[in-house]
Amino acid sequence: MYLRNTWYVATRSSDVARQLTPLTILGEKIVLYRQEDGTPVALEDACPHRKLPLSMGSLKGDHVICGYHGLTFGRGGGCFGAPTQTRVPSTATVRSYPVTDRWGLLWIWMGDSEAADESTIFQLDNYDNPTWGLSRGGTMSCNCNYLYLTDNLLDPSHVTWVHVTSFAGGGTEDTPLEIKVKDDGVIVSRWMRGREVPPYYAPLVTFEGPCDRLQHYEVRYPSIAINKSIFTPAGTGGDESNLPDNAYVMISYHFLTPVDENRTVYNWLQNRNTDPDNREITARIAAGARNAFEEDRLVLEAVHSGMANRSTPYLDLALDAGSLRFRKGLQALIDRETTPAPMAATA
Repeated sequence: MYLRNTWYVATRSSDVARQLTPLTILGEKIVLYRQEDGTPVALEDACPHRKLPLSMGSLKGDHVICGYHGLTFGRGGGCFGAPTQTRVPSTATVRSYPVTDRWGLLWIWMGDSEAADESTIFQLDNYDNPTWGLSRGGTMSCNCNYLYLTDNLLDPSHVTWVHVTSFAGGGTEDTPLEIKVKDDGVIVSRWMRGREVPPYYAPLVTFEGPCDRLQHYEVRYPSIAINKSIFTPAGTGGDESNLPDNAYVMISYHFLTPVDENRTVYNWLQNRNTDPDNREITARIAAGARNAFEEDRLVLEAVHSGMANRSTPYLDLALDAGSLRFRKGLQALIDRETTPAPMAATA
């Protein structure tokens, strides 16, 4: 069901401090905390004795003390103390997960610890660029499978009906989509020519009149989405590498973390090529995005329920082509990860 040898966003960096913080990721219960020097730690949230959650214990120095009999564990998952025993049992260990801070988010590796490579964490362009404005976004819990969210984030067409007061605009219902399948994911995109700027973006663009608009919907395996919106004066769009000086660019980053098969935690942030120090615009963008994503949440939770309890067949539409290709590619990676390597032939 999940790709494990990859990095997921566990939570926002600011949400983990000097306290035991329980989370569930990919169906696994984990406890997070920070050592005294600020280093993040992620451990299996279950004492090996009788599986009491370690998050019900206490934090002393850099160690977690189980609240049942005082077994004490450190960053690597080893037991450093067993007060009721004459020696520490050799099997008194818990799983430790690689975890690190990047982009204001706490990233966790859910697969083979030996394979964890921080250089493969998603690269967020222009995060520290002083000429770009950053909205740090928010967090939302969605009672739906994460793949319904990736479906939605590869479907530019839904904005016409779901986001009437925000992202919707002319051309989203009748302009053909281009689909590009890559090694790391799928891109669905289109340029729409000579259209009115949608309500969400109208106060933000730096020119008057109709626009050429790019919708770039991309999802990378397993569950990171990039939505790029570019607006140029009508007649000047079409070439991302040669945009006019007054082009408006906004990039939304969506980090989807499966809790289990029925729940997903959704973190996002947005970057724009204008007004880096304008707090009012940053707040407006953040509020507008949350409103739009709440619209998505209501629809996708109902979709999850409808699909789980369906009594008649469902169908796919032509607009689902991108999401179906993404699901196929992701499943191939999961199958490759979970299929045992063939045994070497013996003489």
